[in-house]
Amino acid sequence: MSRPSSKDRLLDAAADVLLSQGGESLTLEAVAKRAGVSKGGLFYHFPTKHALVGAMVDRLTKAFEDALAQAGTHPGDFLRAYVEATIPERHTTATVPADRVTAALLAVMLVDPAELEPLRERFAAWQARLADDGIDPAAATAVRLAVDGWWAARLLGLGPPGPDLHDGTRRYLMEAIDRATRD
Repeated sequence: MSRPSSKDRLLDAAADVLLSQGGESLTLEAVAKRAGVSKGGLFYHFPTKHALVGAMVDRLTKAFEDALAQAGTHPGDFLRAYVEATIPERHTTATVPADRVTAALLAVMLVDPAELEPLRERFAAWQARLADDGIDPAAATAVRLAVDGWWAARLLGLGPPGPDLHDGTRRYLMEAIDRATRD
């Protein structure tokens, strides 16, 4: 197995700082210290905190975008891929490291709204693609907003559906996509 790149090690260190010390502690100095590199070594890859946060967003959304890239070409396929990439097939709590890093990173971005810009751009691109998925754009948008709300509720622990409702709710959304492809 190959060793992570120095850039990946720095991003891992930033995630560790977020998870262990909280968003307010995410500084370039703290990341450099956690990674065991000089600030100059960190600045080579990330000259600003904004660049670091942007790279963290890029890394967290890459797997999501890779999943979306696998969508077929039939009406509703991109929306189905969006649901599948966002909501696990079986109920889980948001306790895996990627979910925890995402929640902490969102907290950092909310403190400085400019940090949200890369994520806003991604969501705008996904929305544009969903609106052009071969089904009623209003239906696609309604499902996307339901999925995004579910994702946020799950991520932040804001009353997401428990195991008894998870399967039925996910199935309902997928059936809504199927209905929209027939309309």
